[in-house]
Amino acid sequence: MQSAAFSLPSPSSHTYLKPRNFASNPTFYPIHVASKGRDFSDSANAISIPSFPKRSWSLSSSSSFPLRAWTSGPSLSKPSPLQLRATAAENAGEAGKSGSLLKTLELGLLFGLWYIFNIYFNIYNKQVLKAFHYPITVTAIQFAVGTILVTIMWTFNLYKRPKINGAQLAAILPLAVVHTLGNLFTNVSLGKVAVSFTHTIKAMEPFFSVVLSAMFLGELPTLWVVASLVPIVGGVALASVTEASFNWAGFWTAMASNLTNQSRNVLSKKVMVNKEESMDNITLFSIITIMSLILLSPVAIFMEGVKFTPAYLQSAGLNVKEVVVRSLLAALCFHAYQQVSYMILQRVSPVTHSVGNCVKRVVVIVSSVLFFKTPVSPINSLGTGIALAGVFLYSRVKRIKPKTKAA
Repeated sequence: MQSAAFSLPSPSSHTYLKPRNFASNPTFYPIHVASKGRDFSDSANAISIPSFPKRSWSLSSSSSFPLRAWTSGPSLSKPSPLQLRATAAENAGEAGKSGSLLKTLELGLLFGLWYIFNIYFNIYNKQVLKAFHYPITVTAIQFAVGTILVTIMWTFNLYKRPKINGAQLAAILPLAVVHTLGNLFTNVSLGKVAVSFTHTIKAMEPFFSVVLSAMFLGELPTLWVVASLVPIVGGVALASVTEASFNWAGFWTAMASNLTNQSRNVLSKKVMVNKEESMDNITLFSIITIMSLILLSPVAIFMEGVKFTPAYLQSAGLNVKEVVVRSLLAALCFHAYQQVSYMILQRVSPVTHSVGNCVKRVVVIVSSVLFFKTPVSPINSLGTGIALAGVFLYSRVKRIKPKTKAA
């Protein structure tokens, strides 16, 4: 790099650079050399050495880096705090928009998986229960597969393994009991009546939730909540009267499923009140799944015997591979949709989750009617629609409940 060149020209070829008058610059202090008492700082007394030619500075035209004046332009000045804050806010806004979009896409994917797993669970489960009439064994198999998945999840640190004590297990035990009964009653109902009718009856869950919350938690419903229950009860009654596959065993077990499932929700609010000992929903569901297997396995063996074997399935004239594969797929979908449901609940409010659950029930009913070609009369469809509309209205009324209290 070459910015200036030294040259030794002859005195006649170039004009010398004139020396600066340092006396005019108050910040520059010339060096004084004492020689025989004389001061050489003045330009008139400058030192001259005849044996050396005078040297001058000449700027080379071939310099690749031109000399620039040193100015205090904007490019070298520090940005003001206001500019820094504006830039940071702009960057944060862009990052926030991209993060919000990713969260929305993630939530939409979870809702889609929730619905898909639920649809396939009901289809495979119904196919198994139509051929293999042992609902307790089927439910125990579903808990067993879920326990295996939870064990894998904890073993490979896919999810943090919890540290629980005896007091927590004692608090979770009632939840495990009602969870076990709720899934057992659902499977019994699915084995007795059509999938669409079971889920129509299960649309009455808000009714049981209001009643149990008033009885055990002291949460009295508002007039709007009570009014939203009317179309739910009326729609289920209308659908039940016109249901082609109706029988009392399927009806009452579906009702019992509503009772036990909502009892689980009420107990979870009543028991898990200590924040220091509380745990997230996925961990709670995992522990409940293991406890449900322990509770139900001896009951299944005692009441139904060991029926899920190749020898028994062959003797019953069933396709062993088909029954086993569909049972495993139903169990996988069962555990998957429950896990995804809790993942969604951690990301949205309970009201939004209940609305999504209402939409899920509509999707399951429609898909099961189409897949199994279930005969549905116009009045039956009307009753189902009224009940589901009541569930949606209930979820909306629950959302505006705090505003009503504030007013």
